[in-house]
Amino acid sequence: PVSPQVPYQPSSPRQVANALALLRGRAGKTVDLGSGDGRLVLEAYKQGLRPALGYELNPWLLCLANYRAWKAGYHGNVSFLKKDLWKVNLSDCHNVIVFLAPSVKPPLATKLLAELPDDARVVAGRFPFPSWTPSSTLGQGLEQVWAYDMKEVRREAQ
Repeated sequence: PVSPQVPYQPSSPRQVANALALLRGRAGKTVDLGSGDGRLVLEAYKQGLRPALGYELNPWLLCLANYRAWKAGYHGNVSFLKKDLWKVNLSDCHNVIVFLAPSVKPPLATKLLAELPDDARVVAGRFPFPSWTPSSTLGQGLEQVWAYDMKEVRREAQ
């Protein structure tokens, strides 16, 4: 697949709030693919989404994420793992957050369709999945986020 090296850009507080608003009231394992400094994972945990974990390849961002978790008092409650998102099995994930570049979306859509359970919800920030129809969206411009329910996405793909 496409190289996962995507320039890091931290999510704004509004992007984080919008992404998590689309996951409100949900349960199950929550992952952030390309979790950067960890702000989305920490907020997910704070809102009761557990377990909450992030996958990130950049060692500096992993350090920063772990520091932020420790500072927030969540050390040991959230996890940040240095893993390639293409090699991670997502079949037990119910909530997936993705703030990645448009070039990564088509191959990632294929992976998510293949692995996620039917009741999973994917929330994309900054850029939507080009071939999927969102079940809901929130915000405008750079703050916009899109939610996709896997059951609907699969129904549409058939």
